[in-house]
Amino acid sequence: MSWKFFLYDWGGLNIALFQAINTGTPAALGPLAWFFSLVGSYWTAPLTMLGLWWWSKSATNPARGAVVLHRLIGFSVAFLLALLVATVLKLWLDFPRPPAVLGDMVSVIGNIERHYSLPSGHSTYTALVVGALWPLMGRLGRIGMVLYVAFVGWSRVAAGMHFPADILAGWGLGWICTALAGWLIPLAAPMWQSFRRTSVWAWFAVAAGAVMIDQLAKFAITRAFAYGEQIEITPFFNLVHVLNPGAAFSFLANAGGWQRYFFITLGLVASVWLGRMLCQERPRFEAAGYSLILGGALGNVADRVLRGQVVDFLDLHWRHAHWPAFNFADVAISFGVICLFSTTRNQRKLVKLG
Repeated sequence: MSWKFFLYDWGGLNIALFQAINTGTPAALGPLAWFFSLVGSYWTAPLTMLGLWWWSKSATNPARGAVVLHRLIGFSVAFLLALLVATVLKLWLDFPRPPAVLGDMVSVIGNIERHYSLPSGHSTYTALVVGALWPLMGRLGRIGMVLYVAFVGWSRVAAGMHFPADILAGWGLGWICTALAGWLIPLAAPMWQSFRRTSVWAWFAVAAGAVMIDQLAKFAITRAFAYGEQIEITPFFNLVHVLNPGAAFSFLANAGGWQRYFFITLGLVASVWLGRMLCQERPRFEAAGYSLILGGALGNVADRVLRGQVVDFLDLHWRHAHWPAFNFADVAISFGVICLFSTTRNQRKLVKLG
């Protein structure tokens, strides 16, 4: 028997509990399940952040405002950590959702989803919200928070979207990320002071942002598009879903598998070198070039580690001639090279003028 049978299936109890809740929920409670799925969605995170920010600014007691602002920072860091970890777990494990396991026996509210069940993003998010607000709430507020978490978890099972084990895993992930953020923020305080004095960390933040945008876009494409599917956006641009085991222009795409580890190693070595270049004081345009190239390189390395191949989804074409499909990581690398080329060209002009 596998670990999944004990830790996830619970010897069959996971499915039994799901069926008891899903089939035992009256149709009249469907709108309630829909409502709690809505308010428990991580898409409401900007509203939560805006609310905490407004609370910190409108507090009459400056000390209270500082505490609320600290909770906002902690929530933001925990949210980013949880989003990253949840994405990796969903892609890596790819546990099937209830409709894929039980078929027509599941009562579904909303669109039917079949992949990426563990962990529940909704339950992860509610745990993050409770972690941020718990120290700010009184007794009644905390009771409301507990009910909020419980009802959102129930709604995901009642809606046929997740098994109970997915809900528990999401709660655990949210609470772990909240605790980890609380541990990281004091450690990052000296780095923040350094960031205010120098732009070095700003360029690493640009690289991290490039990686995040690239990976979120690839995650969306792999979920929304079947492999090989394409949708015409304009007469010269398509969105597609293709995989490239090689490098640019499919270089070494048919090498037999070893190229995956070669390109992972090459990407990591290049990233270390780029990181060292960013640690040195450089003109802004040159530093921007290195940071974009670093973000693009790590974005494609993440693909090779997680998926074995790089996801490409941007397809430019003219009539029947197609440019090889590419992704946001490739765009970041290209813009980074342009920045470096422009910097080098300007430096040569200055030397000639001198």
